[in-house]
Amino acid sequence: MQVALDTNVLAYAEGVGDAVRCNAARQLIAALPDDAVVVPVQVLGELHRVLTGRPGRPADDARDALLGWADAFSVADSTWTAMTVATDGAADHGLPIWDPLLLAAAAEQRCRLLLSEGLQQGFTWHGVTVVNPFLAPKHKLLSSFLTSTWSRSF
Repeated sequence: MQVALDTNVLAYAEGVGDAVRCNAARQLIAALPDDAVVVPVQVLGELHRVLTGRPGRPADDARDALLGWADAFSVADSTWTAMTVATDGAADHGLPIWDPLLLAAAAEQRCRLLLSEGLQQGFTWHGVTVVNPFLAPKHKLLSSFLTSTWSRSF
């Protein structure tokens, strides 16, 4: 199973936010197998904006953070097909274009989950289910994924 990460998960892992979520994001990312994680390129662009915004990180530090995430995980480009699919999501569900684009890019990479605090928990679109990894109890798909990942490591 592939899992896509949204901007808020990476921002928390970068230390932007409250200590509880930052620690939870770091622990979550550490528990995910590197070869199962996808970061849509759009997320990296949004992360750059977040890091250079309120926390005021210099652009070169933000660049280093983005390159580090790209080194750690697969990066999914936004394609024209994903954009056209996203326009349907925007029109049919009243979503801002960036949310269905993120889901479409994740679907193109065969992701089953999008870990995001910013989208509706349990919303499934094109086979990708949105899961808020900071809610308790954990969504059954995320729990199942983490359990199967853990059991495969032995």
